[in-house]
Amino acid sequence: MFDNNIDTLVVLSGVNRYYFSKQETSFGCVILHEGEKIFLTDFRYIGHISKALNGWNVILTSGNQLYDAINSELTRLNAEVVGFEDKSLSVYEFTQLSNACGAFHFVPASGLIEAMRAIKTEEEIKKIAAAQIVAQKALTKVVPLIKPGITEREVAANLIYEMQILGAETYSFEPIVAFGDGSAVPHHKTSSKRKLEKNELVLIDMGAKVDGYCSDMTRTFCIGQPNEKLAKIHKIVLEAQEYALASIRAGITGHEADSFAREYITSHGYGKEFGHSLGHGVGLEIHEFPRLAAGSDVILKPNMIVTIEPGIYVEGLGGVRIEDFAVVKEDGLLNLTNFDKNINL
Repeated sequence: MFDNNIDTLVVLSGVNRYYFSKQETSFGCVILHEGEKIFLTDFRYIGHISKALNGWNVILTSGNQLYDAINSELTRLNAEVVGFEDKSLSVYEFTQLSNACGAFHFVPASGLIEAMRAIKTEEEIKKIAAAQIVAQKALTKVVPLIKPGITEREVAANLIYEMQILGAETYSFEPIVAFGDGSAVPHHKTSSKRKLEKNELVLIDMGAKVDGYCSDMTRTFCIGQPNEKLAKIHKIVLEAQEYALASIRAGITGHEADSFAREYITSHGYGKEFGHSLGHGVGLEIHEFPRLAAGSDVILKPNMIVTIEPGIYVEGLGGVRIEDFAVVKEDGLLNLTNFDKNINL
């Protein structure tokens, strides 16, 4: 089940508890050992978790007893090498854990969990695809509302409303809505004061969350007649994305995947204006392993889900990012995104 000689896994982060148990709680710990699955939680969840998790050992504890309870279970299991979430535990949490469980050898296991989560099951892919459909339907409903005079915040609020009406639990992340030169800031802060003017670019980065799983999509378009230079940039970004989508497949590295779009954009003179990586994994969280980035030696594997989002950002003028996300397959990518990419929607 595990590597690095790990015989037991202690899972404290909420997102990883959900991954292994499919139960969402604000408090608890999952312990995994060969032949046994344990869920420690408090009185708020004990009744529900006990009914929901057949075959699990569900144990009542409390906030000030959690680490002692973990120690008791590790002792009962005769655990030896215990994996812990080195990338998500705070120093305080790890100190509490190691002080209470000093008899056990703890080794980092975040990489192990990331690798497990990166390979999506067919059920997970269906949930992520459903989340993307919700996001696309929401954007379809909101685009006709985007006219000169509307604010970035109003667009974002309408997107959130429509996603929830269409069945999303919430959004994957707060939508980024950027008008005009604000689109030159990749993670622009959506403003309640910035109003759209005629012939400005609109950049929307958004996603829905359905059954715990996220979607992610960016479109850049113009209401009116786009600036000639920005129209050319849009064409370059779109062509770079199309080339990457057609070229990425299982077996290549994250660096190679990134290079398909990066080399195309660089050849058109905008290499310095493409300052972020090509993409990232998506699943229970909006940013997951793997990264499609320069220098990334991760090997892409079938059923990883990754974003393909090249961009060019010209300070003072504007920026273009076009983002789809897709399932990695042996012979290419299965694109889960189906939304118009034209500069005039």
